[in-house]
Amino acid sequence: MAVGLLGTRVRRSAGSPVQPQSLRWQRRYVVAAVGVDFSIAILVSVIAFLMRFHWPTYANDEYVVGSAVFPVLWLATLYLSKAYETRYLFVGSDEYHRIMLAGVSLTAGVSFLAYATKVEVARGYVLVLLPLATLTDVLARHVLRRFLHRLRERGRCMRRVVVVGYERAVANMCRRLRRERYHGMDVVGACLPPHRPSREMIEDVQVSVVGTFDTVAEAVEIANADMVAVLACPEMDAETLRRLAWRLEVTDTDLLVAPALLDIAGPRTTIRPVDGLPLLHVDHPQFIGWRRALKRVFDVVVAISLLVMLSPILLTIAVAVRWGDRGPALFRQDRVGRNGQHFTMYKFRTMRPDAEERLAELLAMNEHDGVLFKIKNDPRITPLGRWLRRFSLDELPQLLNVVAGTMSLVGPRPPLPREVELYEEDVRRRFVVKPGITGLWQVSGRADLPWEESVRLDLRYVENWSLAFDLAIMWRTVRAVIRSPGAY
Repeated sequence: MAVGLLGTRVRRSAGSPVQPQSLRWQRRYVVAAVGVDFSIAILVSVIAFLMRFHWPTYANDEYVVGSAVFPVLWLATLYLSKAYETRYLFVGSDEYHRIMLAGVSLTAGVSFLAYATKVEVARGYVLVLLPLATLTDVLARHVLRRFLHRLRERGRCMRRVVVVGYERAVANMCRRLRRERYHGMDVVGACLPPHRPSREMIEDVQVSVVGTFDTVAEAVEIANADMVAVLACPEMDAETLRRLAWRLEVTDTDLLVAPALLDIAGPRTTIRPVDGLPLLHVDHPQFIGWRRALKRVFDVVVAISLLVMLSPILLTIAVAVRWGDRGPALFRQDRVGRNGQHFTMYKFRTMRPDAEERLAELLAMNEHDGVLFKIKNDPRITPLGRWLRRFSLDELPQLLNVVAGTMSLVGPRPPLPREVELYEEDVRRRFVVKPGITGLWQVSGRADLPWEESVRLDLRYVENWSLAFDLAIMWRTVRAVIRSPGAY
């Protein structure tokens, strides 16, 4: 079964040929995952045994056997939990969910077996063995995935993709896949509508046009591709897609079908078959209720904890900023928050005291598209301020905004009033949630992103927010701060 990242599956025929160029690295990755899991299981079983029994004796020989068998049992449970299926690997959280499922299932199985057979089991041994194996394996798989993503940044371990759709949609997809290379999809050709003007290349993204909607299968052979991504367009209806799937089945080419709602996450979508027609049901995002209350409690607890732990650093930075040019340590600025309400945002001052007065003379030097104003070498920034921006330390006083309730730890970027005046109607959707200290925009490149992409990321967060999503963004924030892309 070939499974597309965007949802559609194409069943392979039993005698279909295999493409070693695209599948060889996948097999190596699965073998590496098995080796990592087995090594982790051996290590954890030894640690759990030594922590509980200290040394093998005749009195605990059954646990010696159990520790020896556990690595094989762990691999079998992971296999049954589908933790080695390639559709759950490489990107997304499904891989980690499968490992957690294996850990919970094995724990439940051992508990049930011990209860049914009335066998006494050393609880300390089990309580160390299974949770430690699960959490350590999740961490090890994350490290393995990071290694794969580094290879993909260098152009290795990629799938060759032909994208089918209208020119603008194809160009947007190409930009996104090139910017987020960890998805492992290298666009090698495009198929455009047959009624388009004849051309050989999409100039904006330098992708060759290798066919039309009617010649997708032939285009795959021309481009030597192993995957087809069909974007939303009326010409590619159910019958056309079915015939295309049959033709791609012969060459074992994976088929991906992108729904029109590209930025709606999986938890909000379910497939509802109606008389053989798969309909995509989209739940409304939840902006009120217990989840919102839980997010607020989480924000306050984490913000207060960070303020207490970082208080020496905050005091040191404040003194350094104040001592630098005798100006104020904090910079206060009017920003627009949830429901369009204005609030005062706090930051450590990184510019000279007369920065706002000098803004008018620098507007012509703006290096950012859209409504944002950004200059890489802004002459108003102080030497200390440049260093604070480099590591995002100037944002720390916004923890006070989080405690006050005007901001959240994670959310869209808080805009200036003059920027909001230029917003189109769709962009105002970001005001249904509180702005955040960090967010998808901040961890994806910040000022290096074009305006259209930054808006898309903010709206994607609004449509799919959850506490788990917040935790994932906060985890990515650490790496973004270290690498500092777009921090100026």
